[in-house]
Amino acid sequence: MNISENTLLREENSFLAGVRDCLPTVLGYLSIGFAAGVVEKTAGLSIVEIGLISLLLYAGSGQFIAAAMIGANSPALAIIFTIFFVNLRHLLMSAAISPYFRHLTPSKNIFIGSLLTDETFGVAMNEAAGKKWLNEKWMYGLNITAYLNWFIANIAGAFFGEWISDPEKFGLDFALPGMFIGLLVLQLASRRKLLKDVLVALSAVAVVVGVSLVTSGSVGIIVATIIAATIGMAVEKWK
Repeated sequence: MNISENTLLREENSFLAGVRDCLPTVLGYLSIGFAAGVVEKTAGLSIVEIGLISLLLYAGSGQFIAAAMIGANSPALAIIFTIFFVNLRHLLMSAAISPYFRHLTPSKNIFIGSLLTDETFGVAMNEAAGKKWLNEKWMYGLNITAYLNWFIANIAGAFFGEWISDPEKFGLDFALPGMFIGLLVLQLASRRKLLKDVLVALSAVAVVVGVSLVTSGSVGIIVATIIAATIGMAVEKWK
């Protein structure tokens, strides 16, 4: 490997490279984070409370649920348990990405996992295609950029949300699904295992629909995540 190749490799694994690769996520977070701030403000939370919930909870779906339940005067214990079960998927994401950071200490792995989101997980897994490990500096750049951007977007929504009574009118509610779709397409394209990926996706859809017929949609998503992840692991080992 010559000097230019070494330089290029260092640049690709740098903190700034992680910041750069986070930019598509930043654009999505600006809109959905702004919408979250609006909803939280409508639920009666103060600017300080919105800032704290965005930093400590740091979960789009969890914050929307918390805002709705706070607005409905739900018991604190009910809010905590609901958010806990909705965010159980983070255990699966952390387990899926942990093999790429085996070279790091437990404390560094905990720091990376604590800032992991659906979006940064998607970007990281796309980056991990064909690799055995990921650079910690790159991951820090990715995670910290998303984290700070989410906080800023929430605060902006809290400040200016009083002029936006209906976020859905401006399509802000579609920002998060749209971002997921973009990340999914990139990951499928990089893996080049379309048949296997479609099989897992169809399995997840079938489980969600089936479970949702007998219980809530949120439970269906959790069950589908576990079953589809298991099927995906089995399919990945299938030659």
